[in-house]
Amino acid sequence: MTDYAEEQRNELEALESIYADSFTVLSTTPTSFSITVTSEAGENEENVQVTIKFSYVESYPDEAPVYEIVSQENLECTDTSSLLSLLKDQAQENLGMVMIFTLVSAVQDKLNEIVDQIKTRKEEEKVRKEKEAEEAEKVRFHGTPVTIENFLSWKAKFDAEVCEMKKKRQKEEEQSGKNKLTGKQLFETDHNLDTSDIKFLEEAGNSVEVDESLFQELDDLELDDDDDPDYNPIDLESD
Repeated sequence: MTDYAEEQRNELEALESIYADSFTVLSTTPTSFSITVTSEAGENEENVQVTIKFSYVESYPDEAPVYEIVSQENLECTDTSSLLSLLKDQAQENLGMVMIFTLVSAVQDKLNEIVDQIKTRKEEEKVRKEKEAEEAEKVRFHGTPVTIENFLSWKAKFDAEVCEMKKKRQKEEEQSGKNKLTGKQLFETDHNLDTSDIKFLEEAGNSVEVDESLFQELDDLELDDDDDPDYNPIDLESD
């Protein structure tokens, strides 16, 4: 008959020795403890870590222990789910023998794999950003090639902006009173301006009277050719 208590006691002593800095006894009845697992690869900012709580059941190791992830660092939800699935599979494969070291080792390997994936993603992101910066520099240096499509698009936008500016300027001129009529337009629209000067003189007391007797009909005037200093008979004969 298997002495489950003895096997559990022996494993607990071994685990405490192996994981001295990351092993913590949480309870003795039932026996439960936690082990913190940290990835071995990567720089500080790339490390990932989980703390797993294990609890023995009465018939362990013939029955799988109870386990849960109580804390984690730098892991996504999908990574946590993946670790729980890994623990389940490993527990089923190792029924009948003490398995905590095996389970923790599997988690350690998975964390290292996750760190490698993080490093790969960061490198790919760095390469992508460098490529984007290089492409942007090429566009800035060489400019955008002109095609019929982008020229027509630019022209339509430019024409629309010019039209909008003209409308805005016209509206501003109308509001500021700059849009005035010319003198001709004023006379065409206001016929009172035809006699405005005469009315102005009359109102000022400067009426203008014309003495017609001072003028004669042109037919009554006697004009002799001799009176013309430029008159030359020789010029007439030559004609």
